[in-house]
Amino acid sequence: MQPFPRATATVENLRIAAGKDITPKRKAEFGQFFSPMPVAGMMASMVESHADTICILDAGAGVGSLFTAAVAELCCRTKRPTQISVTAYEIDTRFSDPLDQAVTACAQECRRCGVRFSGEVIHADFLEAAADLLENSLFPADTTDHFDLAILNPPYFKINAQSKARRTLQRIGIETTNIYTGFLSTTAKLLRPGGELIAITPRSFCNGTYFRPFRKSFLQMMNLRRLHTFVSREKAFQHDDVLQETVIFHAVKGSKLARVTVTSSNGPDDLSPTSRIVDYDQVVRPDDPQAFIHIPTNPFADEVVERLSACQTTLADLGLAVSTGRVVDFRAREYLRDQQGKDTVPLIWQAHFVDGYITWPKQGARKPQAFVDADAVRSQLVPNDAYVLTRRFSAKEERRRIVAAVHDPTRIETKMIAFENHLNYFHRNGSGIGLRLARGLAVFLNSTLVDQYFRQFSGHTQVNATDLRNMRYPTQKQLQRIGSKVGKDFPDQDVVDTLLARELFGAKNGTSPARRPERNGRRE
Repeated sequence: MQPFPRATATVENLRIAAGKDITPKRKAEFGQFFSPMPVAGMMASMVESHADTICILDAGAGVGSLFTAAVAELCCRTKRPTQISVTAYEIDTRFSDPLDQAVTACAQECRRCGVRFSGEVIHADFLEAAADLLENSLFPADTTDHFDLAILNPPYFKINAQSKARRTLQRIGIETTNIYTGFLSTTAKLLRPGGELIAITPRSFCNGTYFRPFRKSFLQMMNLRRLHTFVSREKAFQHDDVLQETVIFHAVKGSKLARVTVTSSNGPDDLSPTSRIVDYDQVVRPDDPQAFIHIPTNPFADEVVERLSACQTTLADLGLAVSTGRVVDFRAREYLRDQQGKDTVPLIWQAHFVDGYITWPKQGARKPQAFVDADAVRSQLVPNDAYVLTRRFSAKEERRRIVAAVHDPTRIETKMIAFENHLNYFHRNGSGIGLRLARGLAVFLNSTLVDQYFRQFSGHTQVNATDLRNMRYPTQKQLQRIGSKVGKDFPDQDVVDTLLARELFGAKNGTSPARRPERNGRRE
């Protein structure tokens, strides 16, 4: 984008000033993270429309950065629209003056470029206003699907089943658990056929059970045209504490292309982003009942998928299941103990993951390490057998997204054991899976190959049980052969990758796409 200094610079100054006045508490309450102008400009550069008249929707406009960037992008083109209209919704009336100034700046730039402009700021709840419009569209005089372009950075927070927002969305047939996916679904309904939607959101909607209804309904309405990710979590929103990875996506209503452009950059100011074009089926696989959205950001992502295609075994085929740990600490405080006693069993946390195995007890642990074996909570215990455990949450910059460890029952003398709720555990009908199989499965899960595959559809630090169920695995014989090569000391990363490569591909080493040499900070 070639920004007009008076429009974009004015609104960027308004954003910075407004951001200083918003407390962290209010950001969390409203899910307000304003788009910096470099991000807004990147989003606006994705607009494809060359129509003479373009109607723009900005739902949750903040101070107007996104619609201002879109107007600037359209006006700097050689072939400009003859008319642009903007409808901006913002529930927070404190931004009335900045939004009015943004609309004025857009009008001035359009006037200078010979483009007719009209702008309307509506201080109302977007979801309620849109629901009213969509309900009225059931009548013959349907005038609601009149937006050609929607550009938005929707608010982000969970909505419970009894919330006003949830009931409003249900009025128009939308079921979702987060406000941002509610905004996306509602916006998609308001677009004309062929209308464009450009949004910056967390990547969390790409996978997981909670967002499956959203993915399925959204992908029926909209077709992905472009996906962009940032290598760094912090670069997109440098002044906000945004922990989740973000994605910018461009989708078109009802118009499906065979291919999708996937780009990645260190940040919005990166002058040399990576870019590739992939088949649509590589992004949304037609045989995937979960409708996960994969983002293969580099050429080696294809190799990862190709290699893992050698694994076609489901957990059900293995006779295994994966569950979350049964002990929720805040609900079971009266049964937690710092030290083991005659009436307790070991309580396993992620702090007990040590070099590929569970090591208990842990010296200097800050968490209770024992759980009372009482009738009221006995259902939360499992037999002391061999299991594979994975962390449900990884540290933000941890080397691997999936971290697995083997629970070897011979290392802890007890009949029963308890797993804390921040862990997932692989089991067979509630009992162990055998030590050799557990070791082989842990090698597979800790491999670089699986890590790189997992990162294609998961952009956050949570590893859901659903994600693990949706994966494909080596056969039981393959896993047991791998496990037979693992002793009391779990192998390091190079050996893990070598063991898997030899079993799956007959390779002599475990060279992985993730380990290709880098030049100037980029993979070659």
